[in-house]
Amino acid sequence: MITNIPKTELKRVVIIGGGFGGLKLARKLTKEFQVILIDKQNYHQFQPLLYQVATAGLESSSIAFPFRKAFQKKKNIYIRIAEATSVNILENSVITNIGAINYDFLVFAQGVTTNYFGNKSIIANALPMKSIEEALQIRNKILENYESALTTENKVERKALMNIVIVGGGPTGVEISGTLAQMKNSSLPKDYPELDFSLMEISLIELSPRLLSNMSDIASRKAQKYLEKLGVKIYLNANVKDYNGTDLILPGGITINARTVIWAAGVIGHKFAGIPETAFTGNNRIKVNRYNKVEGTENIFAIGDIACMLEENYPKGHPQLAQPAIQQAENLAKNLKQLIHNKTLKEFHYKNLGTMATIGRNLAVADLPIIKLQGFFAWVIWVFVHLLSIVGVKNRLFILINWIWSYITHDQSLRLIVRPIASKEDSSG
Repeated sequence: MITNIPKTELKRVVIIGGGFGGLKLARKLTKEFQVILIDKQNYHQFQPLLYQVATAGLESSSIAFPFRKAFQKKKNIYIRIAEATSVNILENSVITNIGAINYDFLVFAQGVTTNYFGNKSIIANALPMKSIEEALQIRNKILENYESALTTENKVERKALMNIVIVGGGPTGVEISGTLAQMKNSSLPKDYPELDFSLMEISLIELSPRLLSNMSDIASRKAQKYLEKLGVKIYLNANVKDYNGTDLILPGGITINARTVIWAAGVIGHKFAGIPETAFTGNNRIKVNRYNKVEGTENIFAIGDIACMLEENYPKGHPQLAQPAIQQAENLAKNLKQLIHNKTLKEFHYKNLGTMATIGRNLAVADLPIIKLQGFFAWVIWVFVHLLSIVGVKNRLFILINWIWSYITHDQSLRLIVRPIASKEDSSG
């Protein structure tokens, strides 16, 4: 297939992935380079708020921003909706489903995907949450289960349809658990007055000894306290053995009967054929040096979640958050400009601006560089930082309006079940 990308005198940078790092890098390079941005979707998605789409707090369009809109005033940028499959290092080309694209510099910025740790039954039955489509699938599943709970006469089945299990006690797991607990205590009983929500259990399962293992001990303890006060049942040091769509099995013979299991327990990178095998870590992150250059290559780089860069304070690589991706993109943009002028490159040093997680209304924890906050003030900072981080003024306004409405009414107004259109063959029968 033909990609229809013109050749110019400018050096070409091909960026795979339009997340936080890829988008920032592309914006920084369009004056000095020809930039090719490859992504499977035609939009940037704000992943930290996916859980609010999944819990009917925000519409999906509020956390998405079209790439072409973002680059309307930029030159030398070409966007291709495609999936990269492999790299030909000898020919300096990346192979995609729309054809081969040559590069002078290649940057991996595609992020990571859900890690099921090889458990096929969990892959088949649990719900991931790494994309807007997956968040909407979770929303549909939860609401459909409550509709089914209304019509079943079997009390055990009704309780299973109402129960929700979240696996993974990181920020995503903690945030969605808190939101669901507040829905249980406010909006859901209003929508389904026929159901007894005292039967509903929200369970949060974490493999390690504490929640939010990447944050301070006090943040972890406070998050657990807040969640337990909201009614969330927490299992620590718990490894999910199996889930068959009905019963989730924990060590010690513990079984949780639930029709909805949200899997937020880990991530893994995607291996690209053509990249040296030695360049990948055990969870398929790509090893890079302090200039983000991929180990064993000369003109290939990686940034963000997929990149594993060792620093003195980060012996296992930087945290897989937005800030490392953005900071690496900014540094790499400067270095690529230095490279084409044969100037000295600058090593990357991560500046930790803090880590936050919200547990629900007026409840959050924040580990900031100079202070650690919990409760209302941490929640205000969380709201402010996330609003500023959203791409697009209109998106910020819509999100702010939704948050204000939810805060005043104790309600979310987007509880829609949106199913794919049935095929003509299906509907004709």
